[in-house]
Amino acid sequence: MSFSKLVQKVKSEIAFYKGLAKDTEGASGIEYAIVAGMAAVILATFMSPIATAVKGIFTIIKDQLVPAP
Repeated sequence: MSFSKLVQKVKSEIAFYKGLAKDTEGASGIEYAIVAGMAAVILATFMSPIATAVKGIFTIIKDQLVPAP
């Protein structure tokens, strides 16, 4: 391979990697995955306490209701 062809190939690869570094199209997909993962962790963490609180509220409401005659 001649020197000029080698230089041209290196320049071409440098241009490719510069373009690849500027490409942000896949970044939004990764960001959505991170947000979905964080939401799943938050739901898993707080689901039991929330469920217990909601059951308590409905139990209080049920106890306060008067049965129909």
